[in-house]
Amino acid sequence: MLADLEALVTCESFSADHAALATCARVLAARGSRLLGAEPDLIVTDGVTHVRWAFGTPRVLLLGHHDTVWPTGSLRTHPWQVRDGIATGPGVFDMKAGLVQLLHAVAALSPAERDGVCVLVTGDEEVGGDASRTLIEETARTCAATFVLEASADGGALKTARKGASWYEIHVKGRAAHAGLEPHKGVNAAVEAAHQILALTALADQVGADTGETGTTVTPTLLTSGTTGNTVPAAARISVDVRVPSQAAQRRVDDLVRGLRPVDPQAALRVSGGPNRPPLDADSSAALYALAQRKAADLGMPPLRGVSVGGASDGNFTAGVGCPTLDGLGAVGGGAHADHEHVQVHHLPTRARLLTELIREVNR
Repeated sequence: MLADLEALVTCESFSADHAALATCARVLAARGSRLLGAEPDLIVTDGVTHVRWAFGTPRVLLLGHHDTVWPTGSLRTHPWQVRDGIATGPGVFDMKAGLVQLLHAVAALSPAERDGVCVLVTGDEEVGGDASRTLIEETARTCAATFVLEASADGGALKTARKGASWYEIHVKGRAAHAGLEPHKGVNAAVEAAHQILALTALADQVGADTGETGTTVTPTLLTSGTTGNTVPAAARISVDVRVPSQAAQRRVDDLVRGLRPVDPQAALRVSGGPNRPPLDADSSAALYALAQRKAADLGMPPLRGVSVGGASDGNFTAGVGCPTLDGLGAVGGGAHADHEHVQVHHLPTRARLLTELIREVNR
């Protein structure tokens, strides 16, 4: 398992680097073919390469992604290494160790037990899944269960619920003017953007009051404006990250964001983006989580915990089309997207065995 993990981590696969993604897909395909005795399909959509093994008619979907948030060249500053039982390197926790567990779990099944299993590893999860969403949803609609090999929560907890996610950009149009000679002739897009940021930060409370639910967050993130230090900015752009506990909250946020109006009547606003992933509700995972708890006990594992998290995954797509979904079955460790990203090596075979037993039970 460590040799397979080293091969994947040392093959960098930044989401925006489509050539690197294609190379990583081939490395994953080669490792998987050795373990499973079958060649996968390499599926390219919008330049992004996905990897799929399908054994018969899909009834159980095993879902993961091979893209990472780490720019190509990150191995120079975050090299692969294993020390004192801890593996590190870009993407090791999110989620290449989960892919290794997935492949070894399927390899432990007999050919008859694999019938009905579909392995789908996408190449654009970290950037929203636009190129893979249709592929994921079409497969999930035929399945009785989806197991997502995303990294676990703290201490190895499974992710039994996830918030939905929406992403927006607010485009502000103003008018340029010389900032020293005649600023009054301009329409300052930066000032208007400041008004809109304050309006955005108030939306979460309004959604809570309107829906009676807590947990919605509306967070302005990236902000750009202006061209030179002595020019009234003619344009600004605000990126907004939204997380919601329910589809009702997601719809209400969408209405409110699209209802924003400029404070300066000479400025103009344009909203792009919208809902990306629906929530993964706890009801979608309840039966599979109970099954996982029983199988963990049978294997002598410590009791499993389930948690609700704010981050979204491709499991939101499968739950959104009505397929029971259990997430967070991947690696135990921490530091996703951060300098201290790591995996606790001794959990790899145990988590793989758990997945093998889950597949056997659901795919009877």
